[in-house]
Amino acid sequence: MADPKNGLTYAQAGVDIDAGNEMVNRIKPLVRSTRRPGADGEIGGFGGLFDLKAAGFTDPVLVAANDGVGTKLKVAIEAGLHDTVGIDLVAMCVNDLVVQGAEPLFFLDYFATGKLDPDQGAAIVSGIAGGCLLSGCALIGGETAEMPGMYRDGDYDLAGFAVGAAERGQLLPAGEISEGDVVLGLTSSGVHSNGYSLVRRIVELSGLGYDAPAPFDPSVSLGAALLEPTRIYVKSLLAVIRSTGAIQALAHITGGGFPENLPRVLPQGLAAEVDLDAISAPAVFSWIAKTGGVAPQEMLRTFNCGIGMIAVVRATDADQVTRALEAEGESVVRLGRLIARAEGAPGVTYTGTLAL
Repeated sequence: MADPKNGLTYAQAGVDIDAGNEMVNRIKPLVRSTRRPGADGEIGGFGGLFDLKAAGFTDPVLVAANDGVGTKLKVAIEAGLHDTVGIDLVAMCVNDLVVQGAEPLFFLDYFATGKLDPDQGAAIVSGIAGGCLLSGCALIGGETAEMPGMYRDGDYDLAGFAVGAAERGQLLPAGEISEGDVVLGLTSSGVHSNGYSLVRRIVELSGLGYDAPAPFDPSVSLGAALLEPTRIYVKSLLAVIRSTGAIQALAHITGGGFPENLPRVLPQGLAAEVDLDAISAPAVFSWIAKTGGVAPQEMLRTFNCGIGMIAVVRATDADQVTRALEAEGESVVRLGRLIARAEGAPGVTYTGTLAL
């Protein structure tokens, strides 16, 4: 048995339970703000509850997704800006749900750090709550883990877990996707949450600090510009899916860009022909490409290059869907069409040139 005269406490070992309780009390109003039909409980229990019937579902299929923010967190840490990465965390999960036609219902987060700073933690959760509000899902719980020795001072990691639902028979992809269907692109807000190991290396090569004016947008700091949060497409896409019934497939353009993500929703024997001339890449991508000497093909397989979501629709529905998406606030680009794909051929081919 240990000698009681040592008198060690958990706080002396590096874990401050009082700081954890302070953070929970500070984030309770944020969590409460995300309530929606089906979820109206308080955090603090051993598990979060959700009532599918109260949410209006009769015969639902559940869809789950989890993700993180990657090394974009290092930009947030080094820039000292923590209030937007929570939006990224939610976006990376809920955008993966909506591509399957599912409505995001609830979200849980995992926040791990070496030493808990309630101010930092509350800023992060404020972003998570903001992302939940943007996507219409409830933040029903989470875990804050203080683990001295696992992380350096100031470092932290985030993971998110989202569950959504769609009525049986209404999942995407749907319909008969065929040659000649049109590929529509929804513009991104910037780099979103992929490729930041390369971005951070390019920042090093540039010699700039994150507090310096962004070379591609001097009105903001480089850190703030690179932390522009991932666009959440959920509400606009759900509205158009329900009002038109014309969206056959959706693809979230994350790590791997067009060549890795678009073929995931296409049948065997079909490929997407993408017109690169149609894309107006945001200035941040031009800066990345020029400063790092990154080739266009590498840009296309690493970043979204200005297109964060893709919809596949019949040619006869393309104008209707475009108008409906624009009415919901989206900027829509007619990217190309589906073509026959020979065995062994790539799932995405290109025409034109990516303007960087």
